[in-house]
Amino acid sequence: MEQSTPWEFSDDRGRLAVAGNRPLKIVTYIQAGATLWDHGIRPVGLFGSQHDGPAPDPSKAGELPLAEIPFLGSGGTLHPDALLEAGPDLVVAVTYDGEQIYGLEPKTALELEAHVPVAAIAVGPGRGLAEVRERFAALAGSLGKGEPLGAARELDAAEDVLRQVTGGPVRPRVLALSPGGRERVHLARPNAWPDLRALSEHGVDLLEPAAGSGANWSTVGWAEAAGMRPDIVLSDERANAARPAQLRADEHWRALEAVARLLPWNPEAPCSRRAHTRFFTLVADAVREVVTGR
Repeated sequence: MEQSTPWEFSDDRGRLAVAGNRPLKIVTYIQAGATLWDHGIRPVGLFGSQHDGPAPDPSKAGELPLAEIPFLGSGGTLHPDALLEAGPDLVVAVTYDGEQIYGLEPKTALELEAHVPVAAIAVGPGRGLAEVRERFAALAGSLGKGEPLGAARELDAAEDVLRQVTGGPVRPRVLALSPGGRERVHLARPNAWPDLRALSEHGVDLLEPAAGSGANWSTVGWAEAAGMRPDIVLSDERANAARPAQLRADEHWRALEAVARLLPWNPEAPCSRRAHTRFFTLVADAVREVVTGR
């Protein structure tokens, strides 16, 4: 009789997730699930955060086949029984502070960990984009999976192109934001977001909002955002962000839209080489077009 091989993984809260065998049935936070999908792992269930509704947010899902994977709930309405009924061998989540599991109420997380191992990967401030990506790769590797051959080469090429287009005398001004509605907008602090910090490291001129109380965002009116005169706007595409059509009654949004190139930005994008290649390529193409005037 073949002996089982114990599985373990030390997560980014400093906790050891342990199972008698390598986990096969995995429930994930939707961003984590989209990342693992890019490594060849199919979740058996997904859950969202307090910003999500009863259905999954497609913008967070990457290439996940949402019609085929049950969405188990989100935020405060998510009961641990809903997660456990999916029969997981492992739950994979993310953490922004290195302590709390994002998307789960603390009580729910405690009850869940009493029944099933949980692994949380840190995706917040203090983590570099490559570091986040490699932590997910390490988890996927422990589960016997990995990204396709060639993914690393494609990412290297995309990073090279981004550095080339930002290396000239003209550097477009880039502003990342999340529309909060007609009255307010949340301006991203680049150092708080691993993907934005990576853009800066590759030469992108990201605009920094004024100092204030928000650690990740500076919440202001649209007049202040338009006054920063960006050439490119990375606009939050998640379902909880306001859509451009909702904002066009505001003169300052119209002024911003008239002069800036608008790009979709997902602060909770999959943390894989494939996803990061797409992101860097999107930004590089926009920078090139602004620089050349096309």
